[in-house]
Amino acid sequence: MIAQLQTLRDGFGAALVLVFMVGFFWGILKIWGGANAISKGDSEGKGGILAGIIIAAAAAIMGALFMIFGLQDAILTPRF
Repeated sequence: MIAQLQTLRDGFGAALVLVFMVGFFWGILKIWGGANAISKGDSEGKGGILAGIIIAAAAAIMGALFMIFGLQDAILTPRF
């Protein structure tokens, strides 16, 4: 039973790599788009940059929140 749970946890860790990579690159694209909008004089670009930072750092933000609230055992490590 414990071995099956560890296998499941390792599987989720492998899937997290894909989620983190997609989120990071999507966040970078949002930041790039926001910077491009600002360079063209659009004031909405600041929101794009902020959204991109939040998207790209979502994994670190959630890990920090879990640590703050004492849920360290719920944090999965991505398996690259």
